[in-house]
Amino acid sequence: QVQLVESGGGLVQAGGSLRLSCAASGRTLSNYGMGWFRQAPGKERELVAATSSGGSTYYADSAKGRFTISRDNAKNTVYLQMNSLKPEDTAVYYCGAGLWTVRDSVDYWGQGTQVTVSS
Repeated sequence: QVQLVESGGGLVQAGGSLRLSCAASGRTLSNYGMGWFRQAPGKERELVAATSSGGSTYYADSAKGRFTISRDNAKNTVYLQMNSLKPEDTAVYYCGAGLWTVRDSVDYWGQGTQVTVSS
């Protein structure tokens, strides 16, 4: 079993930055893809950024050029650096882990962290 714990969310003004962290415990995640998803009120959960077990990355169009996903396998932690934040980035951000890649399926979810961007 894997436990994922997100941190780093908060309230920030438009144009600001936040770095989210997702710490995993229970097993090593070296064979797992990791991803950051978000869900705004009244909307479906969407994939924002992902990194596969092989190190390839994916970004949603809304995140390209502003967000950077990275992982530290030694610390079993994945990060999401978010720059130039916009009010439309406001959502609960969830960390997910899936074998090889989260783009196929997610096996484990974190509890989520709220990101609020004020205009």
